[in-house]
Amino acid sequence: MSIPADGPLRVAIVEDQPLFRSMLQRTVAEDPALLVVATCASVSEARQALRPRVADVVVLDIDLPDGNGIALGVQLRRAQPGLGVLLLSAHDAMDLLLDLPRDVAHGWGYLSKTSMTDEATLLDAVRAAAAGRTVLDPALLERMTPRHGSAVAQLTQRQFEVLRLLAQGLSNAGIAERLGITEKSVQNHVYAVYGTLGIDADPARNPRVSAALRLLEETGPAL
Repeated sequence: MSIPADGPLRVAIVEDQPLFRSMLQRTVAEDPALLVVATCASVSEARQALRPRVADVVVLDIDLPDGNGIALGVQLRRAQPGLGVLLLSAHDAMDLLLDLPRDVAHGWGYLSKTSMTDEATLLDAVRAAAAGRTVLDPALLERMTPRHGSAVAQLTQRQFEVLRLLAQGLSNAGIAERLGITEKSVQNHVYAVYGTLGIDADPARNPRVSAALRLLEETGPAL
């Protein structure tokens, strides 16, 4: 899965609330590297409009009036394996990513409508999903702590910071810039995280997605 090099990234929006749908459309359309190709208010509209290869990524509300957005995303992904999916929800439903079928689990992102307060977060998540990365809500991740006895709890504080930024969809270069360290240091931390979590670092197995999902699985809200 890769972002097209010969034109803007094509984005479809599936959101039933007219005001929020309009906001999403306006925000995406203002980025010259992105192109809104469809807006839908329901599962039935999306099934009609989003034929394979119409879009590169779909921004998809979980709660739709005529069905479940996650089930729709699974259907769209199976019809177009390269499609990125960014889920939105009015409540914290990030754990639902752990229940995705294994054959479609890569390239999904999740943002909470209540914590998504800036346009850059949305646009970065759209691009990350289109590139096949699992991107999790940054504000929700900030409130998560490792579960006692988990593999994630064995990470150093720096390794946990790197893992949390990786799960937000940042590249090694982006993590390095955020933490003020070298990209080589980030790479070393990432490999140490993979080792502690028992994740195969073979890129063909998408280890960044596996690491992000392990973070989601082995953390919980800070008490």
